Formats: sequence, C-alpha cells, structure tokens
Amino acid sequence: MAEANFTGKYTEAVGRRKRAIARVRMYPGKGQIIINERAMEAFFGTAKLRETVRQALKTVGRPESFDISIYVVGGGTTGQAEAIRMGIARCLLKEDADIKTTLKKDGLLTRDSRRRERKKPGKLSARRSPQWSKR
Repeated sequence: MAEANFTGKYTEAVGRRKRAIARVRMYPGKGQIIINERAMEAFFGTAKLRETVRQALKTVGRPESFDISIYVVGGGTTGQAEAIRMGIARCLLKEDADIKTTLKKDGLLTRDSRRRERKKPGKLSARRSPQWSKR
C-alpha cells in the first residue's frame, strides 16, 4: 500500500467515462500518482493504461510537476483510466486557463458519453438473438 501523505493546497476535479467516476486531487510535487491508496503501477497492470492516465500531463509538458491522489469507482479498467485522464485534464485547466486550447485539441476535456446498450426482451444480449432452428 502506497503512502499518500499529500498535504497543503490542492486542485480537485471529477472525471467520468461509461460507469467509472474518478475524483482527482492534484498537489504541487514530484510526479507521484496514487490511485485508491495504491501506487499507479500496482493499480494498472499494463503500460497502455498508465500512459492513458499520464496523457494530459504530457500534453501540457508537465509530467512530473504534481503529486496526484485519485479515488476511482465503477466501470472497468479502461473506463477508469479514461475517467482519471479527464479528471487530471480538468485539474490542469483549473491551475492554468491558458492551456485550454491544447487540452481541447487532444480531446481531453470532452466527455465520452457512450454507454453500454441495454438488454432487450427476447434477446440474449442487446442485439444477439437466440439460435434459430429450422426444425
């Protein structure tokens, strides 16, 4: 379990994607990222998901300027990573309003509102029908 002893002034924002909701707190620091009281490397097993989380910081050219504490619930791993990315982008926007065009150009401030389609009656899933038998 990672020690999250961040203190002082912070910027807070919420990011959402599918069913995942991430509450992000950003402190001035050295680049440490704690997710649900675990180090990011322990929380996200793949490098792709870790890159997704850091994308907003790299876009603005400050990958190690902040310590970030994140609480994320719901969804799967990809949805959680993208919710965290959006939360970090919103925190950065609160810190410096001049970077809005950079973040917006990369699509980091846009809420991806796609959801899972609901299951319909008489179907096995949203669109999958039962197997048809001739006799």
